Amino acid sequence: MHQLTRIIAAALFAGAALAALPALSEAPERTVKVWKSPTCGCCNGWIDHLRAAGFKVEALDVTDVTLMKRENGIPGRFTSCHTALVGGYFVEGHVPAADVERLLAERPPIAGLAVPGMPIGSPGMEGPKPQRYDVLALDGDGGVSVFATHGP
Repeated sequence: MHQLTRIIAAALFAGAALAALPALSEAPERTVKVWKSPTCGCCNGWIDHLRAAGFKVEALDVTDVTLMKRENGIPGRFTSCHTALVGGYFVEGHVPAADVERLLAERPPIAGLAVPGMPIGSPGMEGPKPQRYDVLALDGDGGVSVFATHGP
C-alpha cells in the first residue's frame, strides 16, 4: 500500500509540474526591460504602473536613452522619455499596461507601440486635466496605425 501511495504522489507531482510548464514558458514575456534617465519621476511612475499590473520590470538607468531608440528603429517624432523591450517588441513612452497585455496576447506583425511625448493622464503622467491620447502601432517600415485611444 505504501508503494501505491508513493506512485500516486509521484504522478500528482508530475501532473502539477507539467501543468506549470506553460506558465513558466510565458514568464519571460512578462519581463519588461526599461531604459530611462535615473532622475525621471514619470518613468518611475510608469514602471510602478506596470508592476501593479503584474509585469516584472528591469529598470536600467542610463545617461542617454537615444541609443536604444535608434537601435530599435523608433523615429524621433514618436519618442518619449523611456524605451522598453518586452516579448520581442519595443514599447516607447507611457503605454498603458492593458495595451502591453493586448500586444503580447495578439502578437501583431509590428515593431512596437509608442505614446509620443508625455500626455497628461497617461500612466506615470497622472494629472488634474487628462488629455486624450493615442497608442500608436509602428510596423518598422514607416507604417503607423492607432492601436488604442485613451482619455476623455
